Amino acid sequence: MAKAAFSFLNISMHFVYILRCSNGEYYKGCTSNLDERLNRHQNGWVDATKDLLPVQLVSYTAFIDKYKAYEFEKYLKSGSGRAFLKKHFV
Repeated sequence: MAKAAFSFLNISMHFVYILRCSNGEYYKGCTSNLDERLNRHQNGWVDATKDLLPVQLVSYTAFIDKYKAYEFEKYLKSGSGRAFLKKHFV
């Protein structure tokens, strides 16, 4: 997915992603390997989403700084972050 686009630069990317679950809720997560993590979600190997299948990738944002990625994930899980998510991503 997105990782290959930056492989020639030898940059490690970190992704904050948003999944729409079967119950209409949104799951927010952070990973350095988006393809692998999405595969784990879709196969029911992630406890938080295994009972909410199928899941669909709605959006992702790439970060070079891992800590910025985790900060953004944390923000999206806050009250104002959920409002931001609804306004800008879904």
